[in-house]
Amino acid sequence: MNLANLVGRDFLRMTDLTSEEVGALLKLAAGLKSGQLAPHCPKNLGLLFSKASTRTRVSFSAAIFQMGGQVLDLNLSVTQVNRGEPTKDTARILSRYLDVLAIRTYEQAEIETFAEYADIPIINALTDLEHPCQILADLQTVQENFQSLEGLTLSYFGDGNNVAHSLILGCALVGMNVVIAGPTDYQPDAAIVAKGKELAGDRSTITLTDDPKAAAENCHVLYTDVWASMGQEDLADNRIPIFQPYQVNDELLKLANPEAIVLHCLPAHRGEEITDAVMEGAQSRIWDQAENRLHAQKALLAALLGADGLY
Repeated sequence: MNLANLVGRDFLRMTDLTSEEVGALLKLAAGLKSGQLAPHCPKNLGLLFSKASTRTRVSFSAAIFQMGGQVLDLNLSVTQVNRGEPTKDTARILSRYLDVLAIRTYEQAEIETFAEYADIPIINALTDLEHPCQILADLQTVQENFQSLEGLTLSYFGDGNNVAHSLILGCALVGMNVVIAGPTDYQPDAAIVAKGKELAGDRSTITLTDDPKAAAENCHVLYTDVWASMGQEDLADNRIPIFQPYQVNDELLKLANPEAIVLHCLPAHRGEEITDAVMEGAQSRIWDQAENRLHAQKALLAALLGADGLY
């Protein structure tokens, strides 16, 4: 498990990792979860979040605490960021105080600027374009249930948003087939899809469809997310009738592989994108998925910071 080449790097997109590096991080995350590995990393993690967060904020905080480090939650309301301090200035200064910085914001360009001017690893904790930390936990959860990832089919139902983008890229890196099922006007970004197909090569496929039943047919993972992402809440009511056919429910689940699992990145709007029965059902792995945010992100932090006790 050679992770030395990840030390000091940024994690802004799924494509910042190679297939081999994703595999190494998943192996490390499994070792951390089982207790076989207990890295020591007395470092300072900063959280600079412009959007609300539960799982990302708590899991990153717990991860660095468990490795002997500490977290500084940089509330925007009490920093100079809200007064218009240039991003490049903030990045340079925070580099003098912190060892790693996780950022949750709107524009991907903002974290790209942070990475350009900071001298510490910058982690994408969610932007409007991607949510790569979520996908590391998703892949860990799928691997726990199926052991091998290559050749499995993950079908995503709903809005072609940041989670869908990172799923396309992450699954392509590990050789999983991806089917994105959603309304024609809400499909993922074409450039992301093209990059995913490039990464997938001959190992796997990426398919876009507006037919939810076809997407569910014999798939191994049914995945969904809210129909209106953060910052789009005013559109939520109008989207309900558009996305209703893509609800993950018992009807779709019956079309999937008998061993299929159900994932949702949370928070969920029960009764909209997913039914209560499916969330609480025997094939749901949503709570394992949420827990794995801790282990996957701890693995990421340990690797980027070169923590002691990894090997």
